[in-house]
Amino acid sequence: MSLKDDLANIGKAALAGAVVIGGLAAPAAALTKNEMNSLSYLQVKGTGLANRCSEVIGTDSIKPTSGQKLVDMCIEPKAWAVEEEIGRGGKTEKKFVNSKVMTRQTYTLEGIEGLLSNKGGNIVFNEKEGIDYAPTTVQLPGGERVPFLFTVKDLEATGKGDTFKPGFQMGGDFTTPSYRTGLFLDPKGRGGTTGYDMAVALPGLQSGETGDDDMFLENNKTFDVTSGRIEMEVNQVSIEDSEIGGVFVATQLGDTDMGSKVPKKILTKGIFYAKVQ
Repeated sequence: MSLKDDLANIGKAALAGAVVIGGLAAPAAALTKNEMNSLSYLQVKGTGLANRCSEVIGTDSIKPTSGQKLVDMCIEPKAWAVEEEIGRGGKTEKKFVNSKVMTRQTYTLEGIEGLLSNKGGNIVFNEKEGIDYAPTTVQLPGGERVPFLFTVKDLEATGKGDTFKPGFQMGGDFTTPSYRTGLFLDPKGRGGTTGYDMAVALPGLQSGETGDDDMFLENNKTFDVTSGRIEMEVNQVSIEDSEIGGVFVATQLGDTDMGSKVPKKILTKGIFYAKVQ
């Protein structure tokens, strides 16, 4: 399936959700930013709305100028898949296997902003700050759980054209920091910057020669920084509110357990919202 087909399929199912009215959950379309802002804390609490991106209504066009920003950007995943080696008849091939999210509704990125510029007649977006990472865990059909840091840190996305309008696409690479920081201690008390150099329960391996070769990766924690990529397509533009909305497909690597495991590739699909300012 092509990226274009992927983005189209996401768009068809992206607005599914529910809001709570008078204490009763009822199916409803996604809310606009103005509608979201009009809700009180108690109206949002426990509904999952805080984890959802706003809807944009309109098929207008916005031509940003250099120096403007994208602000209040929200990136909400709707589906996840993990790359696995599937074997049949003595042959194996890599395929993305659909998975389900195990993290509570805290996996949406919010409040992201960055500068807009024009290079060669194309819009370029450089992400600068915001809630641009979210520790997330998904589960494969067999029960294996795969943690990863969903993020778009340091994203530089280049568009195809100089105007935000339905069908406009942009994409680029971003940085994926380690799922765990250097202060994390594993069950044996080992860490990247604190803790033991090796498991205290294994004193016989502390020879300093070749005895701990098998445990080298477990004992020597690393802060692994990898890269990911995101492709976005705008499908709604409101010139009145200076808003754009659309769908995205992103790939990145999962957790390495601080250097001791080979990371799995994660495919994330969903929707996004942003305001041109």
